[in-house]
Amino acid sequence: MNGHAEPVSGARRLRQMLSDPSKTVVAPGVYDGISTRIALAQGFDCLYMTGAGTSMSRLGMADLGLTTFVDMHQNASMIASINPSVPLIADADTGYGGPINVAHTVKSYARAGVAGLHIEDQVQEKRCGHLSGKLLVNRDIYYNRLRAACKARDESGSGIVIIARTDARAGKDSEGNGGFEEAAERLKGAAEVGVDALFFEAIQSEDEAKQVIEKLSGTKLPVLLNMVPGGRTPIITNSKANKIGFRIVIWPTMGLEAVVPALQGAYATLKKDDKSPEDQHVGPGALFETCGLKDLMAFDESVGGKAYQ
Repeated sequence: MNGHAEPVSGARRLRQMLSDPSKTVVAPGVYDGISTRIALAQGFDCLYMTGAGTSMSRLGMADLGLTTFVDMHQNASMIASINPSVPLIADADTGYGGPINVAHTVKSYARAGVAGLHIEDQVQEKRCGHLSGKLLVNRDIYYNRLRAACKARDESGSGIVIIARTDARAGKDSEGNGGFEEAAERLKGAAEVGVDALFFEAIQSEDEAKQVIEKLSGTKLPVLLNMVPGGRTPIITNSKANKIGFRIVIWPTMGLEAVVPALQGAYATLKKDDKSPEDQHVGPGALFETCGLKDLMAFDESVGGKAYQ
């Protein structure tokens, strides 16, 4: 015995956070080590790994279902490891196949320290939830995915939070089923399957957001709100989302929205002016400090290392 208390897992901490019905968990979108470090430095107590950001940063590709389980799992594992005490909710798309694949995804994410994940009802050839032309699987296939996720959660003993996402509001299945009512009914069915939270994608207005909470109130489950600037859902502040009744708010593209224009400007300046922008003088030391330079050096010294003195 080393005398140290057993650390609380991210999943357990997320469940603790969701146990207070007056609180709303706010999770900024992160997609790599740097964005994760910067979000943690701002004091956020939950993070969200964006699938769109993972696709763009790891593959250099738009969010059109090109990321595989391996891409997503490796990224989630790295992000969760930076500060295991801060819960990470991660995109898990469709679960990457049939029920066996979904179970493998859930157990793998849980072993990697991911606190929660969402599984959706799009077909395998999926796309960003705020793009048009989404195709859905039927309810039976969707519920099979969710049953597999819930069974894997229980078998693993991890307590990983399973979030059921539906894209039915702005998508249709092969029989033409879609729209607001279909989305609400799918999530009610998901609650009966045994998921832990609900994700109604592509809400069209603030009034509709209120209707979503009203429709799903009978499930007694936390409902997640997805905030994507320029997407289908108008921007609602975290405090207003809390008043409406949402228990989780994610901001997937926040980091990307900040980084892309900054990089475009910096690289354009180098091309045009033959040198870096005038305001770029942070320096290597300060840059590395955003990713834990002093802590790493202190650890080395604490065990007798002298390489970084």
